[in-house]
Parts: sequence; structure tokens; C-alpha cells
Amino acid sequence: MSTNEPYTLWLKTEDRELTVDLVRDVLAAVDNDLWVAAACADRLVDDVVAQRALLELGISRTSSAVDRAKASLLQQPDSAGTFWTRETLNMYFTQVPEDAQLCQIRAILLERLDRLSSFVEVYKAVQVQEDDIADEWEDDPWANDLDNAPSVKSDNLSADLQIPLSEFLINDLVDVTCFLASHELYPAVRTLMTHHSPALWPFRFTVLNSIPTHSLPSDYSDLLPAYDIDQDTERSPSLMNWRTVIDWVESPEVGEALRDAQALPEVESAPDTMSEPMSACLGPQELTAWYRRRVDDIISSTGMLDIALATVQHGASLGVPDLDELGEDLSLLTRLVYHTSQPKEAHNAEDWTLGRWRSMDPAQVIQAYLAYSTSETVAADILHLVMPYLFVLEARAERTGQSDPNLATRFLYEYVLNAPLPIVAAIFEASKPTLPVSRRIVRNDEDIARLALACLYGSDSRDEWSTMGVIFECLPAWDIPLGTDHEVDEAHTTVASLGAFVTPSTMQPHCSAAVLFLFFKPLSLVALSRALDILDVHLECGEILSRWNVSVPLHWFLQSANDATEQRARANRMARRTGSSSDEMRRRTDWERLLEDMQKLRATSETGIKGAFGLLSGEEVSSIFLSGLLSSGLFDVAHAILLQPHSKLHLSAAVVESICLSVSREFYDNASSGNYKTGDMKLAYDCLAVPPPSERLARERDFIEATSRLSSFNISSRPGVQLSPLEIRLTEDRLSLVSRVLSSTADAYKHTEVILDLLYKLGYRGNAIAEVKTLAMLSDTALQAEDFTRAYETSKRMIETVSNFRAEASGGTIDPTVQEASEVCWVACYQLGRQLEFHDVAKKQELLGRALEFCPSDKLSDVLTSWRRLQKDDLDNRRDYLAHRSPTRQRSSASWKPTSSLQARLMDLHMPGNPFMNAEDAAVLAGKAFNRVASNFPFAAGGQRWLGSSASRARSDSRESSGPRLDGEDVSVQASRALQKGIGWLLGADDEG
Repeated sequence: MSTNEPYTLWLKTEDRELTVDLVRDVLAAVDNDLWVAAACADRLVDDVVAQRALLELGISRTSSAVDRAKASLLQQPDSAGTFWTRETLNMYFTQVPEDAQLCQIRAILLERLDRLSSFVEVYKAVQVQEDDIADEWEDDPWANDLDNAPSVKSDNLSADLQIPLSEFLINDLVDVTCFLASHELYPAVRTLMTHHSPALWPFRFTVLNSIPTHSLPSDYSDLLPAYDIDQDTERSPSLMNWRTVIDWVESPEVGEALRDAQALPEVESAPDTMSEPMSACLGPQELTAWYRRRVDDIISSTGMLDIALATVQHGASLGVPDLDELGEDLSLLTRLVYHTSQPKEAHNAEDWTLGRWRSMDPAQVIQAYLAYSTSETVAADILHLVMPYLFVLEARAERTGQSDPNLATRFLYEYVLNAPLPIVAAIFEASKPTLPVSRRIVRNDEDIARLALACLYGSDSRDEWSTMGVIFECLPAWDIPLGTDHEVDEAHTTVASLGAFVTPSTMQPHCSAAVLFLFFKPLSLVALSRALDILDVHLECGEILSRWNVSVPLHWFLQSANDATEQRARANRMARRTGSSSDEMRRRTDWERLLEDMQKLRATSETGIKGAFGLLSGEEVSSIFLSGLLSSGLFDVAHAILLQPHSKLHLSAAVVESICLSVSREFYDNASSGNYKTGDMKLAYDCLAVPPPSERLARERDFIEATSRLSSFNISSRPGVQLSPLEIRLTEDRLSLVSRVLSSTADAYKHTEVILDLLYKLGYRGNAIAEVKTLAMLSDTALQAEDFTRAYETSKRMIETVSNFRAEASGGTIDPTVQEASEVCWVACYQLGRQLEFHDVAKKQELLGRALEFCPSDKLSDVLTSWRRLQKDDLDNRRDYLAHRSPTRQRSSASWKPTSSLQARLMDLHMPGNPFMNAEDAAVLAGKAFNRVASNFPFAAGGQRWLGSSASRARSDSRESSGPRLDGEDVSVQASRALQKGIGWLLGADDEG
């Protein structure tokens, strides 16, 4: 065999292929002790024999390293052996790292060898336990298979253990022991605890806690902690290691030196144990505490009191003190568990612990006794379980010298005040004044009344009105008339103060039944009788509210007795009910019954007690009802109820109209779509048809129609989100909505009548200013689209509207609205008249003429400049035309001059300032006019400037300029010169050239 052949053969061999012969033959041929030892430590197999051969071979190969270390560390021999120090060990292992690694591997292999021996014993113990179990089954069909169990040398040794040998050798020993304990393999646990006591003793309680709580303590009694009375501490275990003498590498000094040298830091991982180790023996109190915890765990996890009691008995037999009281508590807990009503379903069973039982006060014990009592069994449970327990408490109090005659009634009343209403009703039925006193649970009549008032007004229940009625029927009936004025005042004061008492506050957010009982306790019989009368009225009102699905707790009636706002809010909720019948007659009948019940709730009883809506007027209740009826969308029912001959709705036409408008606007605000043919918007529109027609209703209908039309244009409030109806209503300047329509829809300007109709429906009918602005927007939009024909037609209609508006205006002062309309009109006319793309000169002259007519005096120079340029261009075009036709006409056209009539018309205009101003003054005036012209337009349409798009202005400016385009001051200078020239022509100066 070559030198490398053993290495290659070993590395190619799988773990499952390893045999004893292969281990000895292959590894024996390798001279490198470190490599052989590492190979033995590296391989983990499930075959016991092969694994033992690996371990023994590896240990034998590490012996030379131990011998070398001992020889090197020898200081002075004597009869006791050799001695060394930790420092010399560290120095040696640092200088000879190979021996350090071999020693470390030796320690690992020795531990695995011990575990291998334990594994074999554990398997035998498990087999014996399984044989014992099999003997208990006489007819077990698998009994014969136990005789064929594999031998210790079999590969399937770990099948019964559920832990492979390879994992058993390296896993945390505490985890392995806990695993065996959890599977109730107590002989195996006992084997490990015996042979690995130093490693497992500190974690003995972790192992014990892994034992299932349902296991019989007799099966593992020898594992339970015992008390040594002589040592006054826990009994310590006996040591039975597999090797009587520990190896040199297992000594503490060598182990610490190897850890310091970090010979093999990654060979073994630290134990993964969750519990803290406890190496010291426990004292008697600690042992008792552990048994208490064990019993509590058994009860809380399984509820098996017999197992818990057996555990205590075994502990007592092992000498653990102070377990007698624990046994008594278990007996009491047994009474609670086995003699009280239990839930029908097992998964609802309550978990009990001994600590919980001992921590309970008498009230909690009573609650525990009656926790699963029903209304049918609670009376018997109180008489047979609770009352004897209370009598025992009284007897204990007397024995301790602290007698309390009211102890039983105090704890009983406390339970009643905290019990649910069905249980309270059953207790009161067993306490009726008509029953014999000996059979009654509550025997005092006044206490019954106080308890009932406290339980009912302290309850938050909203749907147990029949149960509350049963409680009321069990109360004593005192026919006591109100006597003296003092007694009457006392009763009324009690009732008034009760409302303030139950109202939540920062100091008392909720008034419980127990607190209310303290309030009712000092009341006299007269006050209690009056309180029962109030309770009768409140129960009737509560049933009515519950009938219409707006139920409230009973204490609400006390809180709202003097609060009209709260009563109004509840009436609104009652009127806005849902779930009406599909049949029209049934719907109408239901709503008529609702109106009748609402009017009942504001009525006053025979005893002078107001109902739930006692602070509301009849008209207010009717208004709330009608509003709720309309909100349900049942307009036909509302119309029928309003028009019936003897209607119970006593409302004026103006009130009905206001209610319909309010409900319609509510529908409108909640609408997700503006289309008034569907959804909430249709309801808003149809709601306006319920009352007789009026101007207010017509305006609201127009606005809804306008909203629907606006929604059809798909206007966006922000990218990707359509403008909602609520945003339309909240828009302050609704004229801007028209502007957004024109800017968002390319051909909207072509439908003038549609846009104007939209304007009127938005509330601007008869508003000349809004109409002029809308026409100006239409003209400007047409101008942007270069549809000059529509722009001119729209401008003509705007001019006509402004002219009529100016003609209708009268008075010595100038009307600001007329000025505003004129301002909009002249700017629109000026903008269209100066467009070079518009080739109809006559129409442009007409528009500029109107601009001259309506514009303020300080803007005349701007308009005149455009007028003159238009006239000059027209004359130039005519000269060119004549020049191309004949020389004669060309000569005659050269002498053509502007007619004096046009110049006369312009001179007739009243120009401000001195007509003989010099050129410098004219330039200043022209510059100011030019700078103001672009900023005098009152609004923008869809983000576009009033004077048109930048592209249009660029075309206009490029065609008006005679030279290349200039920027900055050059543009201003050129414009000023052009306007100065126009002003000079206007003032009569001679034409140049």
C-alpha cells in the first residue's frame, strides 16, 4: 500500500460503509497520530461496534502525546506522583501545539466513549420498559416482535430511542435527558442521571420539569428531590461514573490549559441549555417551593388534581416539610373543580393553578363557584355552594375574634352587583317578596329595590330589555303617595342628582353598579318608590328605542334628562334608520309607526315623568323625522305623509322646504359622481320635488344640473382625479369652473349657448358681469384656436351685452360694475382686433373702434397704435393691389390720402392732457400705456393668459416689428417709438414718408 493510499481510501469511504476491519486496516497504516485521532473524532456513525472501534483507536493514538506531556512537565517525583503548574502547561501546549491538539481530541473521544456506554445501557433500559408495557397487553398483536428486537450491535439500535447514535454522542446531554424524560423513558433518564451525574445534577430540575405533568409520580418517584433531615438540605446523588479514575486530560488543570491554548476551538459547541444550572443542594423551603410549583404546573396544564395530590404525597414521604397545608388547599380546589357547574365544551374549561386559588379573596371564590352557572342553575348553586362557603367564612372570622354579621350579605350583594343581567334576573326571581323568607336569596325588600336600580342603571347592556322587564316585575310594589312637600322635594332632588351622578367625568369615567348601590343605600322609602316610577318610564322608552335599532344603556336616560342636545342627537339617529321593507304600503306603515313612537318618547307620563325626548318640541321632532325620512330616499312616502288629510307632521311649508334643501345638499355633498341621473346626485335632485315648487328649489335644481354638466366635461381637480361635486360646491368663484371647462375641452367654445346655460345654472342668471366675462372667455378660447369667425361673433354678442348694460345704468356716479364690464369688453375687442392672423379688416376695425369706445382714456394710445397700424397695412395692401392692376391706378393711388372723415372721428375723441404735448411727453405716455396693456385683463382661462398664448403673441410681435426681434430694453425702445409715432399722428402731425 502506497503512502497516500490510506488517506485516499479513508476519505472516499462513506460513514455508512465503515466497519471495524476497515477502521483498523486503513487507519493502522497511517503513522500520523494527529491525523488518525482527528479522523476518529471527525467520523460519527450509528453502528455501535464501529463507533466503539473508532473511539478506542483514536484514544490509543493520543496516548503518546499524554506521555510526552507528562515527561516534559515532570518537576519532582515523589510518592504522590508528579506535579505541575498551569503556567508550565500553557507554555508546553504553546510550544507543542500538536500535543495540545491530541490531548484535546483525547478528551473529546473519552467523553464520547462514556456516552457510547450510556447509549447501550439506555437502549437496554428502554427495551425492558417496552417489554413491561407489552406484558400489560395480553392480546397485543405485536408482542412477538419484541422477542426479535435487534442486538446492541445492530445499526438500528436507536430506533426505539428516536435519537441516532451519531446525534446522541454530540448533542447536549441535558437536552437528550430532557427529551427522554418528556417521552417518559424513566429507566433511560435514571441511567444518564446515574452515570453522568456531574454533568446532569446541576440541571436536575430542568429534567424534572420536562416530565409530562400528567405522568404518575410513582413512575419517577426515585427522581424526585428528597430531603435529608440529618443534613437539613436536599439529598445529594451518588456518583457512578463509567471510569473509576479520570484521565489525565480530564483533570481541571489540563482542561483549563487546553482552553487557554485553544487547541481545537471549533471541535465541540457549547451546551445549548435554556435553564440556569443549580449545583448546590436546595434547602427545605426551596424544596417545598419546587413542589408547589410542580403542583401548580400540573393543575394549570392538565387540571388533574389526583396527580397533583399524589405528587404532594410522594414529596411528603421523601421528607419534604410544609406540604400538609398544600394538601388541604388541593382538597378545597377539588371541591371547586368537581362540584360546580362546568362548561359544556372541554376547550372552554378554565385552567386553575394552586397559586391562583390561594391568591383569591372571598369575592373571587364566589365568582369561581358561579362562573359557569346559568340562569337556570345559579339560584341552586348559590344556596348549595356559595351560602355554605360564606357561613364558613363567618365561622372563621368568629374563631379569630373578628366577628362580622354582615359578611355573608356583603359578599353576596357584591356578586349580584357585578353579575350579568340574566343571572341577576334569576337571583331576583329566587328573591321575590311573595316567596317564603327561608327560600329567598335576598331577603330584604328595600335591598332588592336598591340592588335592582343599581344593576339596571349601572349596566351597559343595550338589548336585554326583556330581562330588565323580568327584574322590574320581581321588585316590591309600594303604593306610597307623595306625602309632605319635604318628601316630594327629596324625591325630585334624588332623581335630579342621580343624572349628574351617572354622567361620566375625569374622576369617574364609568359609574358602576357597586357605586350606584352606595348612592341608593341611604334613600328613604319614598325616594326609592319614586325611583322605581322613573325606572318604569325609562324601561318603556328603552324598548321603543331598541325596536328601531337605536338602543342605549339605561343610564343614558338619566344622563340626557336635562340635555336637549343629546336627546336631539338620539332622535336624529332614530329617524335615520335603514332596512325598510320593499313593499310601499309596508314602508309607509313603518314610518308612520316610527313617527308615532318618536312622539311617544317626548310625551309625559301620568306620574309627571318626561320621556326620552321630553326636552324637544313637537315641531322639532317632526322636523327630525322628516329629515330622516328624506335621507332614506323614500320621497314617495314622504310626499304621501305630507299630503294625507290628517297628517301627524305639523310643519309649515317653509320648514318643509328648508328640510328638503338641507337633505338634498347632504346627498349632494356625499355624491361620488356629478351625474344627476344616478346615485346620490339623483337623490339630491329628486328630493327637491317633494315640497311645492319655489325659487329656492329651482336655483338648487339648476345648480345640480350644472354640476352634472360640469362632470360630463371630466374636469380634474388634480392629476388623475376628477373634480368631485363637493369641490364644485366649495368653489368660491364658480366662474372659474367655466374657465376650466373651456381650458380642458378643445371645442367647448363652439357651444356658446351651452356654456351660457351652464353659467346661468351656476347661479349667475341675470349677472351681466359674469355673462360678459364668460363671453370674453369664449372669444379668447376661439382666438387661441384661431377660429376668428367664432371669436368675432362672440365678441359682437359681448359688445351688445355691454352696450345694453351701459344703457341701463343711470345716475351721476359711474357704476363700478359698468366699468368692470367695459374693461373686460374693450380688452377682448382689442386683443382680437390686433391679431394679424385675422384678415377681415372691416371686422377688426369695428372691434378696435369698440375698444376705443369702451377703454379708459389712459389706454387710448395703445388702441390707437393698433388702429393706425391696421389702417396703414390696409392702405399698403390696396396700393399693392392697384399697382399690379394698372399704371394709371398706381399713379392715382400714390396720391391717395386718408380721408378727413376718419381723422375727424379720431380728433373728436376726448384725449386727456394737453393736446400740444411735446414728443417726449408722448413717448412717456405711450410707454406707460404699452406696459399696462398686458396686465389689465381681469382673469385667466385654464392657466392661459388673457392676452393669448405665448406662441400667438410671438407671431403677432414678429409680424408687427419691421426688423429683427429684439430683447430687453431694445424692445421697449422700439415699442415706445412706435407708440409715440401713433400718438403724434393722432395729434395731427404729418405722416412720415
